[in-house]
Amino acid sequence: MKILAIESSCDETAAAVVEDGRKVLSSVISSQVQEHKIYGGVVPEIASRRHAEAISQVVEKALSDADTTLDDLEAIAVTYAPGLIGALLVGVNYAKGLSFASGKPLVPVHHLRSHIAASYITHADLKPPFFCLVVSGGNTMMVEVRDYTDFEIIGRTRDDAAGEALDKAARAMGIPYPGGLNLDRMCKDGNSTAYKFPTPKVEGCPYDFSFSGLKTSVINTIHNAKQKNGEINIPDLGASFMKAVSSCLCKNTEKAMKDRGYKTLVLAGGVSANSVLRQDMESLCKANGYRLYLPELSLCGDNAAMVGSQGYYEYLAGKRAGLELNAFAGKDIDEKQ
Repeated sequence: MKILAIESSCDETAAAVVEDGRKVLSSVISSQVQEHKIYGGVVPEIASRRHAEAISQVVEKALSDADTTLDDLEAIAVTYAPGLIGALLVGVNYAKGLSFASGKPLVPVHHLRSHIAASYITHADLKPPFFCLVVSGGNTMMVEVRDYTDFEIIGRTRDDAAGEALDKAARAMGIPYPGGLNLDRMCKDGNSTAYKFPTPKVEGCPYDFSFSGLKTSVINTIHNAKQKNGEINIPDLGASFMKAVSSCLCKNTEKAMKDRGYKTLVLAGGVSANSVLRQDMESLCKANGYRLYLPELSLCGDNAAMVGSQGYYEYLAGKRAGLELNAFAGKDIDEKQ
């Protein structure tokens, strides 16, 4: 079963053809990183315009690369939430038009469900149920994946997402956009014990996260050093901050898995590419006898292949949408459409 998938939730216009939820026949991504780089972050209006300009060519190339026509498809899957609303609407409206013109069913797919599905592509043996830590620039949560389309959030950030904290810390250190990615690259060899950061807790909610205090702490460290004409060792500061974020994620994940009795952990989302987090999660799982599934690095960021993978399972579960389908800037992973 071949599914055409479309992704436009942020600053990547992507399309892919995926077979049976696991085999990627083509994956095309048009990135806007260089354009947004001059602004230090994604500008929503620019992102929407670039999606509108690129989407037709991206979809055509995905079909061509897969040697597939619309007639060969079983369905069309599209990311409809969450994300930048203008960017999402470009993909949703294009998919609706394509579905109407071709007569192929339209399958709405949640963006974070897709990130989890990235590991289905990487690991042929991975099947629910399992425990998942979803970490990205806009979201941080722990999810019980009971089945391919059955999810429950058991812990989440109360303020900033981990990826957002990494990006803003990187910006405060003068590290260029994309902050989290370059922070990892530039500070990989830094001393992670050189700077001390607080360990945030959410009183009464041991599974929840809070990263705003960590973000403020690193900014204050930089400002205090400047006021005293002191020097900041950026590699050490960056390494220490990444370690603090990773430690928080690992601590809550370990507690939740022990409490819930899970032995299989999946890491998902853009921050799952972070080298410190991957290493720490490997150590955590080794110490506890857990099995760890990490997505391939090329599938950690936004892409349409993961949308096609999750779209396949949503299709099998009977999920469909018509021309009334709308986009949503925010929607929980366990909410019904």
